[in-house]
Amino acid sequence: MIDQRHEGGPATGLSSATLRLQAVLDNASVAIFLMDDRQHCIYMNAAAEQLTGFTLAEILAADRPLHDIIHHTRPDGSPYPLAECAIDRAFPEHNQMRGEELFVHRRGHFYPVAFCASPVRDEASRTIGTVIEVRDITQEKRAASMRQVLVNELDHRVKNTLATVQAMARQTFGGSDPAALQSYMNRIAALSEAHEVLTRNAWEPTALADIVASAARTFGPDRFTLGGPSTMVSPKIAVSLTVALHELAANAIKYGALSTPEGRIAVRWSDAPGAGTPMLRLVWEERGGPPVTPPTRRGLGVELVESQLAYEFGGSAELEFAPEGLVCTISLTLTPR
Repeated sequence: MIDQRHEGGPATGLSSATLRLQAVLDNASVAIFLMDDRQHCIYMNAAAEQLTGFTLAEILAADRPLHDIIHHTRPDGSPYPLAECAIDRAFPEHNQMRGEELFVHRRGHFYPVAFCASPVRDEASRTIGTVIEVRDITQEKRAASMRQVLVNELDHRVKNTLATVQAMARQTFGGSDPAALQSYMNRIAALSEAHEVLTRNAWEPTALADIVASAARTFGPDRFTLGGPSTMVSPKIAVSLTVALHELAANAIKYGALSTPEGRIAVRWSDAPGAGTPMLRLVWEERGGPPVTPPTRRGLGVELVESQLAYEFGGSAELEFAPEGLVCTISLTLTPR
């Protein structure tokens, strides 16, 4: 055990090792606590003293569970019993515990922390104490809160802009070509859905499965079979893939598998080999629709899938108009250029 009351004089082998360990712990930026079998703190490093506002001497003099000194109350003012504390369950449950909690500073204010509590065992594997690593995450919480405010504001502005675009389109083209107008409005709706998914993930990398599932829900999830690894994609890729999947589904409704009750679509994705860059391979395969014949001209939807998506992310998009159903294979880099 580390003893901060080290006597002066010639350093023995043991005291020299203790001093070196003390120096390492006090130089650590993370707070470290060592608890005995009563959940009393018997050691805390310099970072822990700075974190809590208490010195080790004061903690030792209190002769109480550390929980009752720095973790005794909830933000609503109600008591927080030791028996309910996730940190202290590492001792009776003999398991490592991780999570976030709110500590009470010596001056009385609450502050958020991330913790990792692990049992300490003796030579007979009996749990005799707990070592706890704690990190103040106040700044991280503030940054996350501010980021969420900005994301919500961005979402609000994007929705307003898309609603304005839709209103302008209705006023400008409403009486000329209702079918073309509806197709345009559906594309705007697809963009809006992509932004919804990204907002839920705070515009962080998003699971590809969520992007594909969102598109499937729009056109009938019972008609789709989805499968692939847990791949994360950037917001930019998420928006482009949402538009591409919408175009493929719209084409399937008009000409392909979704134009008949028996039609089905399988969407599968996998990692693809690349020259040092992560690649994604996504296959859209239609079956059960009417016989397919290659189109005589390229529409806007095909151009979006074949050209823009492939060019923007350094990959390729191939459309195979097989008689039994359209197959679209998209390959792209997961890090956009």
